[in-house]
Amino acid sequence: MPRRSAEDRAPSQVDVARAAGVSTQTVSRVISGHPNVRPETARRVMAAVDAVGYRWHAAAASLASGRTRTIGVILVSTARYSTSAILLGAEGAAAEAGYTVITASVPQHSGPAAFTDAFDRLERQGSEGIVVLAPVGFLAEALGSRVERTPTVGHRQSDGIGADALIDQRAIARMATEHLLDLGHRTVWHVSGDEFWQESSARRDAWEAVLLERGATPPPVIPGDWSPASGYRAGRTIAAIPDATAVFVSSDEMAFGVIRALHEARRAVPGEISVVSVDDIALAAYATPALTTVRQPFEEVGRAAAMRVIELIEQREPVSVEPLRPELVLRASTAPPKG
Repeated sequence: MPRRSAEDRAPSQVDVARAAGVSTQTVSRVISGHPNVRPETARRVMAAVDAVGYRWHAAAASLASGRTRTIGVILVSTARYSTSAILLGAEGAAAEAGYTVITASVPQHSGPAAFTDAFDRLERQGSEGIVVLAPVGFLAEALGSRVERTPTVGHRQSDGIGADALIDQRAIARMATEHLLDLGHRTVWHVSGDEFWQESSARRDAWEAVLLERGATPPPVIPGDWSPASGYRAGRTIAAIPDATAVFVSSDEMAFGVIRALHEARRAVPGEISVVSVDDIALAAYATPALTTVRQPFEEVGRAAAMRVIELIEQREPVSVEPLRPELVLRASTAPPKG
């Protein structure tokens, strides 16, 4: 059997060290998860690993170091764009630090037991730290002592991590509601999100507070569940209210349903009813009319969560994470009321 030449041999740690400008010992430390390596050095080594095509046996490295360099993420099974975008950000930040991400899904509207089961499952799979992407009220108590033995972020608002903490949900509702009132609308209807999520109640409360501050009577809340179908049902309700001129919808996907129902009822948007929503998903700019919405930087939330849990795993001083600012994106679905 012919021997492999130097040109076609598999890349080695020597090649990685040469590409990264470090010693082979440093390469070995990064790959084995040694804690005494500067983050910027680890990133440079991992970039060199990808560049030269070096591959190592992760299980063998784990056995040698006693570490897995794995982060677990608990998320709620939902088709919402926000969940996938936050997870994408977390995976990117983890990869830059030399970690991998595994996930455990929990059905929507599950009780505490489903979350504790997911947590235990991720621990058994070797997660060194866990990110909880589920802003629901009972998690801090439900996870209890588990968060003492495993570094965890996102399970309570005081962590400063999670879409409900890093992004001020009340500020989102204020932006949306004040925009409609500033256009001259006398009041604003509201299609809420699923009440399982804390962000729904935060937005509802802020919407109501703004109306009361401006001397407007809050109309009854129209419930939704984040889906376009629930938005469509809400839109049919709004279409039948003759004096409705403005509506704040708690997600872009529900807003698509609202606009469809208003169109079928021949209630022009924004000629008769203005619509503003939340998220700024990619399709928002291509709706008819293009959707005025409050943008949330979901990927940045995921990155911040992954970075924070890695800091806890490696017992590093946490870097201060500033709250991420939502942004009102003005498009064609809002206008002053007729007359």
